Amino acid sequence: MTMQHIAAFSIGSTGGNPAGVVIGDTLPEPDRMQALAAQVDYSESVFAAPTGDTWKVRYFAPDMEIDFCGHATIALGAALARRYGPGRFMLDLNRARIEVEGHCSDAKWGAAFRSPGTRSDPVTHDALQEALSLFRLSREDLDERLPPAVANAGGDHLVLCLRDREALRAMAYDLEAGRSLAQRMGYVTFTLVHAENARLFHVRNPFPAGGVYEDPATGAAAAAFAGYLRDRNWPHGGRITIQQGDDMGIPCRIDAEIPPAQGEGIRVAGAVRELTPPEPED
Repeated sequence: MTMQHIAAFSIGSTGGNPAGVVIGDTLPEPDRMQALAAQVDYSESVFAAPTGDTWKVRYFAPDMEIDFCGHATIALGAALARRYGPGRFMLDLNRARIEVEGHCSDAKWGAAFRSPGTRSDPVTHDALQEALSLFRLSREDLDERLPPAVANAGGDHLVLCLRDREALRAMAYDLEAGRSLAQRMGYVTFTLVHAENARLFHVRNPFPAGGVYEDPATGAAAAAFAGYLRDRNWPHGGRITIQQGDDMGIPCRIDAEIPPAQGEGIRVAGAVRELTPPEPED
Protein backbone atom coordinates (compact mmCIF):
# COMPACT_ATOMS: atom_id res chain seq x y z
CA MET A 1 0.00 0.00 0.00
CA THR A 2 1.61 3.23 -1.22
CA MET A 3 0.65 6.67 -0.01
CA GLN A 4 1.07 9.56 -2.41
CA HIS A 5 1.80 13.01 -1.01
CA ILE A 6 0.00 15.75 -2.95
CA ALA A 7 -0.57 19.43 -2.12
CA ALA A 8 -3.96 20.65 -3.33
CA PHE A 9 -4.90 24.22 -4.27
CA SER A 10 -1.25 25.04 -4.91
CA ILE A 11 -0.05 28.11 -6.81
CA GLY A 12 2.55 27.06 -9.35
CA SER A 13 5.37 25.28 -7.56
CA THR A 14 4.50 26.68 -4.13
CA GLY A 15 1.88 26.32 -1.44
CA GLY A 16 -1.05 23.96 -1.37
CA ASN A 17 -2.56 21.91 1.45
CA PRO A 18 -0.86 18.50 1.78
CA ALA A 19 -2.99 15.36 1.62
CA GLY A 20 -2.08 11.71 1.80
CA VAL A 21 -3.66 9.71 -1.06
CA VAL A 22 -3.96 5.92 -1.02
CA ILE A 23 -5.51 4.16 -4.04
CA GLY A 24 -5.85 0.38 -3.64
CA ASP A 25 -7.85 -2.63 -4.72
CA THR A 26 -9.68 -2.61 -1.38
CA LEU A 27 -9.88 -0.22 1.55
CA PRO A 28 -7.79 -1.03 4.61
CA GLU A 29 -9.55 -1.61 7.92
CA PRO A 30 -10.69 1.66 9.56
CA ASP A 31 -8.18 1.37 12.40
CA ARG A 32 -5.38 1.03 9.85
CA MET A 33 -6.55 4.07 7.88
CA GLN A 34 -6.79 6.10 11.09
CA ALA A 35 -3.30 5.04 12.14
CA LEU A 36 -1.82 5.97 8.75
CA ALA A 37 -3.53 9.37 8.82
CA ALA A 38 -2.15 10.01 12.31
CA GLN A 39 1.31 8.89 11.25
CA VAL A 40 1.54 11.16 8.18
CA ASP A 41 -0.08 13.97 10.24
CA TYR A 42 -1.60 15.92 7.37
CA SER A 43 -4.90 17.61 8.10
CA GLU A 44 -6.54 14.84 6.02
CA SER A 45 -5.65 11.67 4.15
CA VAL A 46 -7.95 10.00 1.63
CA PHE A 47 -8.35 6.30 0.85
CA ALA A 48 -10.05 5.04 -2.33
CA ALA A 49 -10.88 1.64 -3.83
CA PRO A 50 -12.93 0.71 -6.90
CA THR A 51 -16.46 -0.65 -6.49
CA GLY A 52 -17.79 -1.35 -9.97
CA ASP A 53 -18.07 1.94 -11.85
CA THR A 54 -17.49 4.08 -8.76
CA TRP A 55 -14.86 4.57 -6.08
CA LYS A 56 -15.49 4.03 -2.37
CA VAL A 57 -13.77 6.88 -0.55
CA ARG A 58 -13.08 7.61 3.11
CA TYR A 59 -11.27 10.55 4.71
CA PHE A 60 -9.29 10.60 7.95
CA ALA A 61 -7.82 13.49 9.93
CA PRO A 62 -5.11 12.68 12.48
CA ASP A 63 -7.72 12.36 15.27
CA MET A 64 -10.94 11.34 13.52
CA GLU A 65 -12.75 10.20 10.39
CA ILE A 66 -14.68 12.90 8.52
CA ASP A 67 -17.40 12.52 5.91
CA PHE A 68 -15.99 14.87 3.27
CA CYS A 69 -12.73 16.73 2.64
CA GLY A 70 -12.36 19.08 -0.30
CA HIS A 71 -8.59 19.39 -0.65
CA ALA A 72 -8.08 15.63 -0.34
CA THR A 73 -10.76 15.15 -3.04
CA ILE A 74 -8.83 17.48 -5.36
CA ALA A 75 -5.64 15.51 -4.62
CA LEU A 76 -7.45 12.21 -5.25
CA GLY A 77 -8.97 13.41 -8.53
CA ALA A 78 -5.56 14.48 -9.79
CA ALA A 79 -4.00 11.17 -8.70
CA LEU A 80 -6.74 9.17 -10.48
CA ALA A 81 -6.20 11.24 -13.64
CA ARG A 82 -2.48 10.53 -13.58
CA ARG A 83 -3.07 6.80 -13.13
CA TYR A 84 -6.06 6.27 -15.45
CA GLY A 85 -6.07 9.33 -17.70
CA PRO A 86 -8.00 12.59 -17.51
CA GLY A 87 -11.70 12.17 -16.89
CA ARG A 88 -14.56 12.08 -14.43
CA PHE A 89 -14.67 9.72 -11.47
CA MET A 90 -17.72 9.01 -9.33
CA LEU A 91 -16.99 8.87 -5.60
CA ASP A 92 -19.16 7.16 -2.97
CA LEU A 93 -18.60 8.95 0.35
CA ASN A 94 -20.02 8.03 3.73
CA ARG A 95 -23.04 10.30 3.29
CA ALA A 96 -23.03 11.45 -0.33
CA ARG A 97 -22.08 10.62 -3.90
CA ILE A 98 -20.06 13.23 -5.77
CA GLU A 99 -18.06 13.49 -8.98
CA VAL A 100 -14.47 14.63 -9.33
CA GLU A 101 -12.89 15.56 -12.66
CA GLY A 102 -9.13 15.15 -12.83
CA HIS A 103 -6.64 16.40 -15.39
CA CYS A 104 -2.94 15.71 -15.79
CA SER A 105 -0.55 17.08 -18.39
CA ASP A 106 2.97 18.47 -18.60
CA ALA A 107 1.58 21.96 -18.17
CA LYS A 108 -1.28 21.47 -15.72
CA TRP A 109 -2.23 19.01 -12.98
CA GLY A 110 -5.32 19.38 -10.84
CA ALA A 111 -8.99 18.59 -10.40
CA ALA A 112 -12.47 19.94 -9.74
CA PHE A 113 -15.36 18.47 -7.80
CA ARG A 114 -19.03 19.19 -7.38
CA SER A 115 -19.80 19.40 -3.67
CA PRO A 116 -22.78 17.88 -1.91
CA GLY A 117 -25.78 20.18 -1.71
CA THR A 118 -25.46 23.31 0.40
CA ARG A 119 -27.49 25.05 3.06
CA SER A 120 -26.89 27.70 5.71
CA ASP A 121 -28.50 28.46 9.04
CA PRO A 122 -28.19 31.15 11.72
CA VAL A 123 -25.83 30.68 14.66
CA THR A 124 -27.33 30.40 18.12
CA HIS A 125 -26.63 33.31 20.45
CA ASP A 126 -24.64 31.21 22.92
CA ALA A 127 -22.52 29.52 20.22
CA LEU A 128 -21.71 32.89 18.64
CA GLN A 129 -20.69 34.42 21.95
CA GLU A 130 -18.43 31.46 22.70
CA ALA A 131 -16.88 31.60 19.23
CA LEU A 132 -16.21 35.34 19.50
CA SER A 133 -14.59 34.81 22.89
CA LEU A 134 -12.54 31.91 21.51
CA PHE A 135 -11.03 34.09 18.76
CA ARG A 136 -10.83 37.22 20.93
CA LEU A 137 -13.30 39.07 18.73
CA SER A 138 -16.24 41.36 19.41
CA ARG A 139 -19.41 41.95 17.43
CA GLU A 140 -17.85 45.21 16.21
CA ASP A 141 -15.21 43.14 14.39
CA LEU A 142 -17.87 41.44 12.24
CA ASP A 143 -18.83 42.48 8.71
CA GLU A 144 -22.53 43.31 9.02
CA ARG A 145 -23.09 42.54 5.32
CA LEU A 146 -22.39 38.85 5.98
CA PRO A 147 -23.77 37.84 9.38
CA PRO A 148 -22.48 34.77 11.24
CA ALA A 149 -23.91 31.49 9.98
CA VAL A 150 -23.47 27.74 9.99
CA ALA A 151 -22.78 26.80 6.36
CA ASN A 152 -22.96 23.22 5.14
CA ALA A 153 -21.74 21.41 2.01
CA GLY A 154 -21.34 17.95 3.48
CA GLY A 155 -20.46 19.19 6.98
CA ASP A 156 -21.13 22.20 9.23
CA HIS A 157 -18.70 25.15 9.19
CA LEU A 158 -19.14 28.18 11.45
CA VAL A 159 -18.68 31.30 9.29
CA LEU A 160 -17.44 34.56 10.84
CA CYS A 161 -16.89 37.40 8.36
CA LEU A 162 -14.54 40.15 9.56
CA ARG A 163 -14.61 43.76 8.40
CA ASP A 164 -10.85 44.24 8.83
CA ARG A 165 -8.10 42.24 7.07
CA GLU A 166 -5.78 42.86 10.02
CA ALA A 167 -8.20 41.14 12.41
CA LEU A 168 -8.04 38.06 10.19
CA ARG A 169 -4.24 38.20 10.04
CA ALA A 170 -4.08 38.39 13.86
CA MET A 171 -6.27 35.29 14.40
CA ALA A 172 -5.32 33.24 17.46
CA TYR A 173 -7.19 30.80 19.69
CA ASP A 174 -6.74 27.98 22.19
CA LEU A 175 -6.76 24.61 20.41
CA GLU A 176 -8.40 22.65 23.23
CA ALA A 177 -11.10 25.26 23.78
CA GLY A 178 -11.73 25.27 20.03
CA ARG A 179 -11.93 21.48 19.97
CA SER A 180 -14.47 21.52 22.80
CA LEU A 181 -16.71 24.05 21.05
CA ALA A 182 -16.42 22.33 17.66
CA GLN A 183 -17.25 18.91 19.08
CA ARG A 184 -20.21 20.16 21.12
CA MET A 185 -21.70 22.05 18.19
CA GLY A 186 -20.71 19.63 15.41
CA TYR A 187 -18.54 22.13 13.51
CA VAL A 188 -16.03 20.61 11.11
CA THR A 189 -14.10 23.89 10.85
CA PHE A 190 -14.35 27.53 11.74
CA THR A 191 -14.32 29.74 8.63
CA LEU A 192 -12.98 33.23 9.27
CA VAL A 193 -13.32 35.47 6.22
CA HIS A 194 -12.48 38.95 4.97
CA ALA A 195 -14.10 40.15 1.72
CA GLU A 196 -11.58 42.16 -0.30
CA ASN A 197 -14.28 42.67 -2.89
CA ALA A 198 -17.43 40.89 -4.08
CA ARG A 199 -15.51 37.99 -5.65
CA LEU A 200 -12.19 37.79 -3.76
CA PHE A 201 -12.04 36.52 -0.18
CA HIS A 202 -9.20 35.97 2.29
CA VAL A 203 -9.91 33.00 4.54
CA ARG A 204 -8.49 31.18 7.54
CA ASN A 205 -9.84 27.78 8.61
CA PRO A 206 -9.08 26.46 12.10
CA PHE A 207 -9.80 22.72 12.31
CA PRO A 208 -9.53 21.91 16.04
CA ALA A 209 -12.05 19.04 15.84
CA GLY A 210 -9.48 17.11 13.81
CA GLY A 211 -6.54 18.12 15.98
CA VAL A 212 -5.30 20.70 13.41
CA TYR A 213 -4.74 24.30 14.51
CA GLU A 214 -5.29 25.67 11.02
CA ASP A 215 -5.79 24.28 7.51
CA PRO A 216 -4.01 26.16 4.69
CA ALA A 217 -6.78 25.32 2.17
CA THR A 218 -10.20 23.82 2.81
CA GLY A 219 -12.28 22.90 -0.23
CA ALA A 220 -15.29 21.63 1.73
CA ALA A 221 -15.48 24.86 3.73
CA ALA A 222 -15.02 26.86 0.52
CA ALA A 223 -18.04 25.10 -1.01
CA ALA A 224 -20.10 25.71 2.13
CA PHE A 225 -19.12 29.38 2.17
CA ALA A 226 -19.96 29.80 -1.53
CA GLY A 227 -23.38 28.28 -0.88
CA TYR A 228 -23.84 30.71 2.01
CA LEU A 229 -23.06 33.65 -0.30
CA ARG A 230 -25.74 32.42 -2.67
CA ASP A 231 -28.23 32.18 0.20
CA ARG A 232 -27.39 35.78 1.13
CA ASN A 233 -27.88 37.01 -2.47
CA TRP A 234 -24.31 38.29 -2.40
CA PRO A 235 -23.22 39.78 -5.78
CA HIS A 236 -20.75 36.98 -6.55
CA GLY A 237 -21.39 36.90 -10.29
CA GLY A 238 -21.37 33.11 -10.31
CA ARG A 239 -17.74 32.70 -9.31
CA ILE A 240 -15.45 33.53 -6.39
CA THR A 241 -11.76 33.14 -5.59
CA ILE A 242 -10.53 32.27 -2.11
CA GLN A 243 -7.00 33.12 -1.03
CA GLN A 244 -6.05 30.98 1.96
CA GLY A 245 -2.86 30.02 3.73
CA ASP A 246 -1.11 33.36 3.13
CA ASP A 247 -1.00 34.09 6.86
CA MET A 248 0.62 30.67 7.41
CA GLY A 249 3.22 31.17 4.68
CA ILE A 250 1.52 28.46 2.58
CA PRO A 251 -0.27 30.33 -0.21
CA CYS A 252 -3.30 28.55 -1.69
CA ARG A 253 -5.94 29.43 -4.26
CA ILE A 254 -9.44 27.97 -4.46
CA ASP A 255 -11.80 28.74 -7.34
CA ALA A 256 -15.51 28.15 -6.81
CA GLU A 257 -18.32 28.33 -9.35
CA ILE A 258 -21.76 29.05 -7.90
CA PRO A 259 -24.76 27.81 -9.90
CA PRO A 260 -27.95 29.83 -9.48
CA ALA A 261 -30.19 27.06 -8.13
CA GLN A 262 -30.60 27.28 -4.35
CA GLY A 263 -28.94 24.37 -2.55
CA GLU A 264 -27.16 23.01 -5.63
CA GLY A 265 -23.61 21.74 -5.13
CA ILE A 266 -20.67 24.09 -5.74
CA ARG A 267 -17.95 23.36 -8.31
CA VAL A 268 -14.59 23.74 -6.54
CA ALA A 269 -11.35 23.62 -8.56
CA GLY A 270 -7.65 23.85 -7.90
CA ALA A 271 -4.18 22.91 -9.04
CA VAL A 272 -1.97 20.35 -7.30
CA ARG A 273 1.71 19.56 -6.96
CA GLU A 274 3.56 16.49 -5.77
CA LEU A 275 5.38 16.58 -2.45
CA THR A 276 8.41 14.79 -1.10
CA PRO A 277 7.20 12.37 1.61
CA PRO A 278 8.05 13.56 5.12
CA GLU A 279 10.99 11.89 6.83
CA PRO A 280 9.93 9.26 9.40
CA GLU A 281 10.51 10.23 13.01
CA ASP A 282 13.21 8.42 14.94
